[in-house]
Amino acid sequence: MGIVAKVGREQESRRPNKILSTLESVTRRRISPHLQSVMREPGAVLCEPGDVLEYAYFPVGCVLSLQTVLENGSAIETANIGSEGAFGLSAVLSNRVSSNRGVVLWRGPLIRCPLDALRDEVSDEAVRRLCAVNSELIMTQVQQNMICNSRHDTTARLCRWLLTMHDRTGGECVAYPRTLLADILDETYGSVALAAQSMQTEGLVTYQRGTLCLVDRAGLEQASCECYAIVRKRLDA
Repeated sequence: MGIVAKVGREQESRRPNKILSTLESVTRRRISPHLQSVMREPGAVLCEPGDVLEYAYFPVGCVLSLQTVLENGSAIETANIGSEGAFGLSAVLSNRVSSNRGVVLWRGPLIRCPLDALRDEVSDEAVRRLCAVNSELIMTQVQQNMICNSRHDTTARLCRWLLTMHDRTGGECVAYPRTLLADILDETYGSVALAAQSMQTEGLVTYQRGTLCLVDRAGLEQASCECYAIVRKRLDA
């Protein structure tokens, strides 16, 4: 289940969550007693489609993947969330039934808050605005990823995904099985391996046994499709 602890100021300051940091001080003081730091490992599932959400999660060091699950059990990533956003925050203003699978992509802490505590704050216009902004950020990714998956080749999309992970974690290497990367990119295992090998040949990454290490960041940005820059600009706004 992972490690649960009270939130400490020193821990959150390492990679502050933008949504929590934007809350007005009086609201933050009211919800602070309810906040817990939760450590989760890659692959940990926070919820499945149809689950009733109990918490909103605010990444402060990890990255979450939002996935749409098909009837045959396969899943496609529609968005991912780092310290700029939150997962489950839309349930503050709507029903609590999740339409996505939430999966940890990168090990690190999240700050979780019971939805009941956040729902007590819905009279605060700033809280409602943050919920709307977070939903817009996620929707921007969903829409761009939909276009990206239908129009751009595997190599360009893998470059985009690796750049996004580097932005959110600062990590030069990501180690994932090809099955997960194939699901994220909505591609076959073989296509992902060929794309990674092509990127290695171009000197953009090193690739061995499912581990991708960034070598040439500028080159990756040139090889990526325009979707990376579009989403990055929106997230940085």
